[in-house]
Amino acid sequence: MRIALDALGGDFGAKPNVLGALKAVKDFGFDVILVGDSNVIKQELDGAGDYDESKISIIHAPEFIDMAASPARECRSKKNASIVVCADLVKSGKADAMISAGNSGATMVAGLFGLGRIKGVDRPAIASPMPTQRGVALVVDAGANADCKALNLLQFAVMGSIYSHIAYGVPSPLVGLLSIGEEEGKGNLLIKEVTKHIKKLGVNYYGNIEGRDVHTGMIDVVVCDGFVGNIVLKLSEGLAKSLFEMIKKQLKKRPLAMLGALIAKPAFKAVKTDTDPDTYGGAPLLGVNGPVIICHGKSSEKAIYNSIRVAGRLVHSNAVKAISEAMASLGPVFEKVKED
Repeated sequence: MRIALDALGGDFGAKPNVLGALKAVKDFGFDVILVGDSNVIKQELDGAGDYDESKISIIHAPEFIDMAASPARECRSKKNASIVVCADLVKSGKADAMISAGNSGATMVAGLFGLGRIKGVDRPAIASPMPTQRGVALVVDAGANADCKALNLLQFAVMGSIYSHIAYGVPSPLVGLLSIGEEEGKGNLLIKEVTKHIKKLGVNYYGNIEGRDVHTGMIDVVVCDGFVGNIVLKLSEGLAKSLFEMIKKQLKKRPLAMLGALIAKPAFKAVKTDTDPDTYGGAPLLGVNGPVIICHGKSSEKAIYNSIRVAGRLVHSNAVKAISEAMASLGPVFEKVKED
């Protein structure tokens, strides 16, 4: 398997990308194509120690995406930008998947321009894994689409259910529609419109859920628009970090509690790992005609390593084909939604 990695993407430059790639090559056996400024990449590789050179290749991509500029304009005008080159590698069959911790908007645009949408998919969505008391829940969409129609959320439900099943092994993923009340009929106009059609999709639909339900493990796929989903994602990440800091602050005030904390240290460590976004790596962009993984801008070596693991799972699960087949079979249902 060959993974195209945007080697200079992210807030911390090449180092975490290169180190994460080298560890993944060692543990997973994948081939990784490092895309970006070759001089910078070679410098990081030279300082990384011994590694299997047969598993690492470099493709020079000298242009950079301006974070403040329009992603569409940047991707159109900068054909030698690393994100664009990564998408071209997947399109041409020289890579099986692409990963970037760079500009998320540009990664989405590059994936769409380079690979296209799966036939029948109106808008691709980011499926972000969130820790729960029982494992993982997917939030779909986690930020690709700030404004959505009912058709979009219905397709998110189908794509998220498919990915949860084939990538995480959930037999019949339970799908919940994120709203402001559990009762059917609660929510804004968008949620009410989705509720009219969602039972026709054949997914294991639970009904409305509230924000407090996301981390309980009662739901496998949380469906929402990208505006709400991104807020849920960032709020959850920030809350987890803040809680650990608040606990540390209180423990320092109480010597006896510190003793108890030492005994409970393995448990604290396990929870911290479970709530660390880097543990889950990147999130797949579902609905594009090829495996695309979008990573957090502050991705560490650990995050890149796990993103390559996720990319491998996305390729092995053949999620693109499964989603394509589902979209084709549900075409009449989606056409009816458009008419309504």
